[in-house]
Amino acid sequence: MTRSSSPTPAGLRGVLARWFAAPETDSRRASMFTLMVFLAPALLVYAALTAYPVARTFYNSFFVVADISSSEFVGWDHYLAVLRDETFWAAVRNTAIWSVVGPILDVVVGLLLALCLYAGVRFGRFLRVAWFTPVLLSYVVVGIMWVWIYNYDWGVVNALLRAVGLGAFAQAWLGDPKYALGALIVTHAWKWAGFNMVVCLAALHSLPSEVLEAAELDNCGWWHKLVHIIVPMLWPTLLNLYILAFIGKMKVFDLVWIMTEGGPVWATETVSTYVYKRAFNWNTFDLGYPSAIAVVWFFVVVGFVLLFNFLFRSRERMEY
Repeated sequence: MTRSSSPTPAGLRGVLARWFAAPETDSRRASMFTLMVFLAPALLVYAALTAYPVARTFYNSFFVVADISSSEFVGWDHYLAVLRDETFWAAVRNTAIWSVVGPILDVVVGLLLALCLYAGVRFGRFLRVAWFTPVLLSYVVVGIMWVWIYNYDWGVVNALLRAVGLGAFAQAWLGDPKYALGALIVTHAWKWAGFNMVVCLAALHSLPSEVLEAAELDNCGWWHKLVHIIVPMLWPTLLNLYILAFIGKMKVFDLVWIMTEGGPVWATETVSTYVYKRAFNWNTFDLGYPSAIAVVWFFVVVGFVLLFNFLFRSRERMEY
């Protein structure tokens, strides 16, 4: 006769105690107080330098702020005035051209430079450093340097044109409304092409070698391999670079202000430079109207960001 295997009252109490006992806390997890102590400095900086200025800009857009100590509520008047502002729409047009055309030039030039290095061009190490160096330069240095390059009398561009017998094509590149915006776009592409080059070069080295070797065995020429194999496989990387450049150029300010300050005749005016001028450079001091412009453009940029996120999510769902 065997002994019963039913648990004793003491054993049953132990099982129940283990079931209903509070879960053991991980000693490696920091307490909420410790987390707040470490997060507090960053949160304070963010609140003081980002959250509060944004909230204050939204608030000021409904007031005429001619004096820091006093303001007059005007409701939606500033926003209605923005819609009738011809200079604002000129700045929107210039910013849109820059945001659409500029990233294409940035990405294409960066891809071409990466292909040169990937193909094993001579002095590749030196060229890699030389082409990436402009990324490390500040906008002040780049702007001043290219103002000299575009100088009509002794600039490098016009000097080269005159040296090869094309002096008739010499222009005041930053003084002519027809060429000023294009000159700034070229300068901006020169600065950021090295960054796109590095990203594209890393993507090129990550391509599956089996596909490229199969194309070479099929006697696929370099051009056809580039168009039909390399670019389609790099397309997600190129698209991400374009979107990043697009969003960055929607807020461009530094280079424009250093080289042209929005001139000549509003030809290079961007939304950011126009906001700055209306806030600090015009004789009529009023922070309310430029705040309204900034709020409108804030929602435009956020709208494009949400649109890109929606398109990417839709594409990912289609792939799966």
